[in-house]
Amino acid sequence: MADPFDVALEDSDLLVEVELTTNLIIAATASDGPLPLDEIDRILGVVPDDDVA
Repeated sequence: MADPFDVALEDSDLLVEVELTTNLIIAATASDGPLPLDEIDRILGVVPDDDVA
């Protein structure tokens, strides 16, 4: 009988979210003020609508 509590403790989506959050925290800590929206977008990998073909 399989143990129902023997589950994988790695969630790839969660790991990506943690990495993005960590990158934002590091950038915010290094910044003298609020991060500009374009810098936040760059860190998160967001492509502006006008750059989408």
